[in-house]
Amino acid sequence: MQTAVKPRLSLLRIIEMNIGFFGLQFSFGLQQANMGPIYGFLGADEATMPLLWLAGPMTGLIIQPIVGAMSDRTNTRFGRRTPYFLIGAIICTISLFFMPYSSTLWMAASLLWILDAGNNITMEPYRAYVADRLVPNQRSIGFLTQSAFTGLAQTLSYLAPTLLTAFVAQDVLDDNGIPVIVRIAFIIGAILSISTIVWSVWRVPELPMTEDEKAVLEQKPLTAKDTFAEIVDAIRDMPKPMRQLALAMLCQWYAMFAYWQYITFAVGRSIYDTSDPSSAAFREATLTTQQAGALYNFIAFVGALLLIPIVAKLGARSVHAVCLTASGIAMLLIPGVETAPALFALMLGIGIGWAGMMGNTYVMLADSIPAERNGIYMGIFNMFIVIPMLFQTLTMPLIYNPVLGGDPRNVLMLGGALMIVGAIATLFVDAGHRVPREQKALAS
Repeated sequence: MQTAVKPRLSLLRIIEMNIGFFGLQFSFGLQQANMGPIYGFLGADEATMPLLWLAGPMTGLIIQPIVGAMSDRTNTRFGRRTPYFLIGAIICTISLFFMPYSSTLWMAASLLWILDAGNNITMEPYRAYVADRLVPNQRSIGFLTQSAFTGLAQTLSYLAPTLLTAFVAQDVLDDNGIPVIVRIAFIIGAILSISTIVWSVWRVPELPMTEDEKAVLEQKPLTAKDTFAEIVDAIRDMPKPMRQLALAMLCQWYAMFAYWQYITFAVGRSIYDTSDPSSAAFREATLTTQQAGALYNFIAFVGALLLIPIVAKLGARSVHAVCLTASGIAMLLIPGVETAPALFALMLGIGIGWAGMMGNTYVMLADSIPAERNGIYMGIFNMFIVIPMLFQTLTMPLIYNPVLGGDPRNVLMLGGALMIVGAIATLFVDAGHRVPREQKALAS
């Protein structure tokens, strides 16, 4: 839903409106870099470990479509999306603070459920907020700026434990076996989670609705029955290009979720010759993986900025196919590396792919959905992310030993192949063309 005249925003204002995304993605980066090792420190089994990651896909599957539909129907003096930003940020802050104090697997897994619930409450309205505020030819700038902040935030979140070793030794552990540097990193994340969101909504508030828009909202009461009816209607009326994105999203997110879960264990075997999470060598592998993660996220940060003019010229679809191909090749090569510098070199491909995943897909989505349903379709689109994650979580324990030989390096090989299939599938999506469309429902 748009006001009658939507003003263009300066680049500075587009940056400020996305600063809150920095705090949100710092939180996600801490999860990606540390939850696998934390579960390992607390005694998790490699084969069944993906089940401990169920929180992300399940909360996303349940929360984001509901919050999306609700935010489309919300009208407060703070705006439609802002109340959800703030509630989610508060939940994230509390969960991040307590996570490194987990003494058992069930405690860490439970806190991850709460943390991911907060992240998902914030995430979907944030995507819709950007689409609400920007005119069509600024949407690529808005979403690729989000992608850049994702790269920057996750660079710092991955690198935080390494930087903190300048003040605290990496082998100094809490009573639960989790390094003190991890605890400090999570506390920093808790502070950033709330402060950056507050900055964005203060500096770039939502546009006030016109009287006509308010009148339309009055016909859409914010009740559970109407909310679920709206979700069902939106799924039924889903634009064709959005449905076409499903296969590419399945491949890329299955691959990336598996990568986050197993990269530390793969590096432990290939470079440090260890599979023992309690060993000093595994802690060294953890830091190396975090440094590699920081590098690929920094590449994603720079890459997202470089992609802005490229996508404007060539369109998001073809550019995204190239991004996924680069990521797939890197994943296929990682199991063969024997040194940290070789691993770092391959982060170029992972970073390019990650930049595309966090920006290009949303450019394609915004090119195909009706503006008055930005919230709900951004929420439903998240199902295209979390269902592959859920599928990966449930299938990986079944194939890890019998098919993949109980070797995390083979998980990365599978991920690389899926990334390339996703690149091919992207080329068949009727969105992300050179000339951006006005947001409208395309004929199915």
